[in-house]
Amino acid sequence: MKQFQYIRPATQQSVLEAIAKPGTQIIAGGSNLVDLMKHGVMSPDKLVDINKLPLRGITPAKSGLHIGALALNSQVAEDKQVKEKFPLLSMALNAGASAQLRNMATVGGNMMQRTRCPYFYDTSMPCNKRIPNSGCGALEGFNRMHAIFGASDKCIAVYPSDMSVALAALDATVLIAGRKGQRRLPFTDFHRLPGNTPEIDNNLAKDQLILAVEIPDNNYAKHSYYLKVRDRASYAFALVSVAAALDIDNGTIRGARLAMGGVAHKPWRLTEAEKSLVGKPANMASFEQAAQIAMQGAKAYKDNAFKLQLGPATITEALQHAAGLV
Repeated sequence: MKQFQYIRPATQQSVLEAIAKPGTQIIAGGSNLVDLMKHGVMSPDKLVDINKLPLRGITPAKSGLHIGALALNSQVAEDKQVKEKFPLLSMALNAGASAQLRNMATVGGNMMQRTRCPYFYDTSMPCNKRIPNSGCGALEGFNRMHAIFGASDKCIAVYPSDMSVALAALDATVLIAGRKGQRRLPFTDFHRLPGNTPEIDNNLAKDQLILAVEIPDNNYAKHSYYLKVRDRASYAFALVSVAAALDIDNGTIRGARLAMGGVAHKPWRLTEAEKSLVGKPANMASFEQAAQIAMQGAKAYKDNAFKLQLGPATITEALQHAAGLV
């Protein structure tokens, strides 16, 4: 790891001024960044520690819940308001990483973790995310964990966060601060597909800071489920995950929210599948039809064709759990 400077500003304005300079990188919990620095994948000249900022609160918003960017994953997962109003988020957080990491990782840091695969870590292999226009080792390499949606010939890595899949399904909004003021961004627009610039993971500018996420009130608390399929029971990225939430009235679906993880460069929202469920009975036939719609456009690579079957099966099972049928 190369030597670097470390500063800990006490105000938001000081942070914004510091990160606007070249070679700087924000650090909060450091659970992803420090790992990448140890591997020599990222080598910032200066780390800007933002832990002095008052961004840890979980408080009611006008019509929902405000979660500060520095709130710990473990704190959010066990918060009474989250568990009562947005259990989908609590389930997703508890499915992620390990207890030790959840006690360090922050909401903002979780969102900002790099979309990556083993070729990103291996500095002897080509990786367009690490070195633009160097090639993608995964395309012709071992690509069992890789994308089936939204990939490009520049990158087929998948975004690893479980929390973000739930936030995408819950129509969350990201609150962002910059030197020119604040802005709000739909969570589904925060992360990016690889296209020709896979090195750019999200739409946060270099001189901007995540302040919080806000989740609007909804009617999905009673019928929510997060299902994560992985190679081992803990501390493993998803092969496929599904965040499913239903608003059911007398057996009929009035609204639905669906998103997948482990399948794309960003959390993959299933809007067409959601629409197909509205007005339908909450039964297996409706769920299987939605799962087939959700998989339209999926494309497998040499080692991950199993995701074409695992994907719809996981969607169907998650919806069954959400509806209380299993």
